Amino acid sequence: MTAAACPACAAAPLAEGVATGPALQFSIPSVHCAACIGKIERGLADVRGVADVRVNLSLKRLSVTGTPAPDRVLSALNDLGYEAFPLDSEALGRAQDKQGRALLTRMAVAGFAMMNVMLLSVAVWSGATDATRDLFHLISAAIALPVVAYSAQPFFENAWSALRVRRLNMDVPISLAIILAAGMSLFETLNSGPHAYFDAALSLTFFLLIGRYMDHQTRSAARSAAKELTALETHSANLEEGGSLRSVPVSQVAVGDVLQVPTGARVPVDGILLSASALMDRAFLTGESAAVDATEGEALQAGEINLAAPLRLRATAVGEDTTLRRMAALVETAENGRNAYTALADRAAQVYAPAVHLLALFAFLGWVAWDGDVRNALNVAIAVLIITCPCALGLAVPAVSTAAISRLFSAGFLVKHATALERLAEADHVVFDKTGTLTRPAVLDTSGLSADERAVGFALAQASSHPLSRALAAALAGERPATLTDITEQSGHGVEAHCDGVPVRLGRGSWIGADFAGLGLKLGDSAPRAIEATETLREGVKEAVADLDLPAEIVTGDAPGPAKRIAEALNLPVLSEARPETKLARLDELKAAGRHVLMVGDGLNDTAALASAHASIAPAAALEASRSASDIVLLKDTFADLPMVLRVARATQHLSKQNFAIATLYNVIAVPIALAGFATPLAAALAMSLSSITVLANSQRMRSVR
Repeated sequence: MTAAACPACAAAPLAEGVATGPALQFSIPSVHCAACIGKIERGLADVRGVADVRVNLSLKRLSVTGTPAPDRVLSALNDLGYEAFPLDSEALGRAQDKQGRALLTRMAVAGFAMMNVMLLSVAVWSGATDATRDLFHLISAAIALPVVAYSAQPFFENAWSALRVRRLNMDVPISLAIILAAGMSLFETLNSGPHAYFDAALSLTFFLLIGRYMDHQTRSAARSAAKELTALETHSANLEEGGSLRSVPVSQVAVGDVLQVPTGARVPVDGILLSASALMDRAFLTGESAAVDATEGEALQAGEINLAAPLRLRATAVGEDTTLRRMAALVETAENGRNAYTALADRAAQVYAPAVHLLALFAFLGWVAWDGDVRNALNVAIAVLIITCPCALGLAVPAVSTAAISRLFSAGFLVKHATALERLAEADHVVFDKTGTLTRPAVLDTSGLSADERAVGFALAQASSHPLSRALAAALAGERPATLTDITEQSGHGVEAHCDGVPVRLGRGSWIGADFAGLGLKLGDSAPRAIEATETLREGVKEAVADLDLPAEIVTGDAPGPAKRIAEALNLPVLSEARPETKLARLDELKAAGRHVLMVGDGLNDTAALASAHASIAPAAALEASRSASDIVLLKDTFADLPMVLRVARATQHLSKQNFAIATLYNVIAVPIALAGFATPLAAALAMSLSSITVLANSQRMRSVR
């Protein structure tokens, strides 16, 4: 059964952790809030073998520890009204942000050391001389040098990586400034010089680490969608061998092997159906909301769900050749293409880094030629390097992005990719998926059913895996189900049983003896009752489409009929029956026409398109693979604020450019002062800090964007 909308659903995700140790992992797209979490954890507590249950709302993932059978957990979740998809724990790996923790630790160490060295510097500024001054400088060196060696490692490593291939990046002048400031300070200290600039080296490291950590935070939510697709694969199969069934790893299945797929399970490999008929859920591939009838000899793809009786198939493609693996390859290729996007800060670095080095070299050579004092010339060059150090530039984009991400999160949008807002600001065409994105799942009108019909219909619906049965069960949630016996499901037709000896049926109109084509219910000899199934627009969709002020279209895997109805309601062009490759091809057409496409979708069939688009958005109810492939996840159930996301993205780009202008203006004023020899390395570090604070303050204007 699918879940009905939970009345306690909230927009913001909670910080529930995932249980540690060996665990079964499940993706639960329909979990929305704390009430859902409590319902699942209480409902699974009594399942045999379950030791602990944890639900991570941000990832919409369930972790179950203990020794329960996966099928038993899936059945319990189905009874609770939640559709779940098994995930492979090894394929997913451990979702630990080691890099973020390391940056935060280095930043904390640099900040603590900077404050202590500045306290020691107060004594020197107050007039300490000779042995006292040298002692304070030596203590400062003992604190600063190990800290610089530890905290500035991210800059050193990146700079060395660039220099090894004979290139420059922002980290080269940063590393040079830090090393020269610390090295020159040590030289001055050992030679009883009057000035040392350990505090400058530490403050430089500290402020730059703030920018690096903020930049990392905008990237940390992004995970590989290709990995999530792999995790959705079935990792065992029931192999027919000598008249008996044997469970084997999918990796051991060969082309030509005969497999049996139980009811409710995913097809493990591509194959040919050997059973007379089957009812398949192909939403992951086509996006079509209705189940599909398959007949003997028809091709089945890995990842499809068997909704009816157990089926048999002969394997035709295994391993990397399956449809699901090919989809994962499409997504990986699309993600690599997106990663080639050059961010605004990176484009600035291509010009800025060589200019800084040339300027510092010019200052050093000029002062050597002027007064012949190499020591003074080196101090001037260091001051120029520090004062031109791209700290403000390094903060220009991350500071605005962090403020924008916070602003969007409060409005119910989770930004996951570092360059998402920059790319979203450039979007000039929108492509929507239909089923699950613009529309809600099927809504059934049961108001015309009697009490007995509602009880029997609820019981029959609970016994079936068909999408319409699940929707009916959700619509009748809270009813007391009738007691049924002899329950059987006819593939492609419906489910039948006996209630107090009376035959009852729920299924296609033609199967229950009615003259209508849709879903119907029949009790004994009474007249069949039609149960209306409709598809409704998601809240806020009409308002969002009208307010986007961008050309838009619908590209869906659904059938032409329902696709056309929704397209007419929104006055948008539509392309129906689109497979994943078709959606990708349509995006390529738009790209070739010079368009920057924003893709909005939710299904696995949208994953490659979401990853390939210039920017992408997925609803929270989307599968994990689709959410991973997208740049932004919509946490709320309404689309009304979608235009606001575009406005915030454009404001982000505008403020980022303003920050670059502030940093440039600061350099125009400060660099001549440093070149003239009027700025010590410490004064340069203080000026650099002031420009960084100005950039951070300007970034906070993002919060006023309406």
